[in-house]
Amino acid sequence: MDPMDIVGKSKDDVSLPKATMFKIIKEMLPPDVRVARDAQDLLVECCVEFINLVSSESNEVCCREEKRTIAPEHVLKALEVLGFGEYIEEVYAAYEQHKLDTLDSPKVGKFAGIEMTEEEALAEQQRMFAEARARMNNGASVQRQSDSDRSLDG
Repeated sequence: MDPMDIVGKSKDDVSLPKATMFKIIKEMLPPDVRVARDAQDLLVECCVEFINLVSSESNEVCCREEKRTIAPEHVLKALEVLGFGEYIEEVYAAYEQHKLDTLDSPKVGKFAGIEMTEEEALAEQQRMFAEARARMNNGASVQRQSDSDRSLDG
């Protein structure tokens, strides 16, 4: 694979979060086993290469079906084509669990459990927009608002 094959980025620009990967590696091994740092780096590089391989083949499967969006079934077919058929059942089970954990669960946001009227939500949204504008303008809007508040009070 050419280093520039990955959506216009050089191979050095594409990676996985090393701390997360190291944690996964550590959790998969018995507690008394240590892994050298260069071996951990090699495992991370293997993971990146595997993701590139599966993504590329998934894209090929998708294109053969004249689709524009890679779907889970394209990834499963790619695993089969690449010779990883023995993992399909486990990958599919993980996908189903992911759907149960995230896709089917109600979206819980910052204000979960807080009931607001539409007017209160709109007012909160406007306040948050004003704060964001103020941060973008290095506090200039906040100061102007404070000055206008003082003139109303005085």
